[in-house]
Amino acid sequence: MDTLFRNYSRLLSAVNNQYHRYLYNQIDWENRLIGITGARGTGKTTLLLQHIKDNFPDTSKALYVSLDNIWFTKNSLLELVDRFQAYGGTHLFLDEVHRYPTWSVEIKNIYDSYPELYIVFTGSSILEIYKSNADLSRRAITYHLYGLSFREFLLFENMLEIAPLSLEDILQNHQTIAGNIASKLKVLPEFRKYLEHGYYPFYKESIKSYPIRLQNIVNTILENDLPAVESVEYVTIQKIKKMLMIISSLVPFSPNITKLSAEIEANRSNTLKYLGYLQKAGLIISYLSSQKGMSLMNKPDKIYLDNTNLLYALSDISVNEGNLRETFFANQVNVLHRLTTTKQGDFLADDRYTFEIGGPNKSFSQIKDLQDSFTVISDIETGHGNRIPLWLFGFLY
Repeated sequence: MDTLFRNYSRLLSAVNNQYHRYLYNQIDWENRLIGITGARGTGKTTLLLQHIKDNFPDTSKALYVSLDNIWFTKNSLLELVDRFQAYGGTHLFLDEVHRYPTWSVEIKNIYDSYPELYIVFTGSSILEIYKSNADLSRRAITYHLYGLSFREFLLFENMLEIAPLSLEDILQNHQTIAGNIASKLKVLPEFRKYLEHGYYPFYKESIKSYPIRLQNIVNTILENDLPAVESVEYVTIQKIKKMLMIISSLVPFSPNITKLSAEIEANRSNTLKYLGYLQKAGLIISYLSSQKGMSLMNKPDKIYLDNTNLLYALSDISVNEGNLRETFFANQVNVLHRLTTTKQGDFLADDRYTFEIGGPNKSFSQIKDLQDSFTVISDIETGHGNRIPLWLFGFLY
């Protein structure tokens, strides 16, 4: 157990708490059981360590451990808790719970048996807390951590500090807001940097090695995280990898499930299941059509890679600008709003707002007869009327 405490102390002393992710102040840390999910690399570990550093002058009251630590091959979580509380510990922070086979049952038992202990746990976005062996839904308050928004990227780069904007703010006041921001920095060059390497916080460690690290993270998600949560065999993982590479070369991808199934040598049911795995893992985003119908309930209308950084890291060819624009818009707006595809325009948000995404020469003609319709334009600093700069949608969270 001394090994766990030494590792905790080392990580705590190394963490930088100058900047906090958007989720940090949204979490109600007073709850006894908190779950935080998110794709690998989005900063869940840092979030926990920052909270400890900011709020525990006596660091012995808290303990951070990762459940993939080798210590747990011979010791149980229940044993750790018993010893930790015996020495006066009050707050336990458990990382990577999906790597510990009986995590949900043991956390439930700990929650019920130690009423003075507070627990925060993190896990892969693949994790379905409500479908775990012990239903924690009545006990745990859960949150999901997304990657950096463009707003957060500018904050991390010491360029701009601004509160998140609502979608309504952007739609109604974009010209004033964009003008104010553009007067403080050259926004378009920074936006281009964000599209290439700004979504995952670890870009700060090395931009040069960032694409390789991102490829390694994708492999870790599929080879380690996915099998820890779902019963998948090696051959299945290879099929899912092949599917991801097919999607990354074709996005935005309107899937022909029969053809895709044939290419990865899987039946229709498994192909749809694999798409679900990739979406939960934070590697793709899939959208249904806004037209309701039972035949559309399973088959997505359009599939994108989850974020623009993945486009650069996984694509064998140069990134298509149209795909880049749509991927960014989908990734940022999807966090707080329901997006579907639509025949007139590219996206429908919250069954109300229609958006057509394009370059500087994009016209409004395709959606001019629709109420609450907007063109979202790349490579412009400011817009006018219903013509809004694309980068501004990176300020929603």
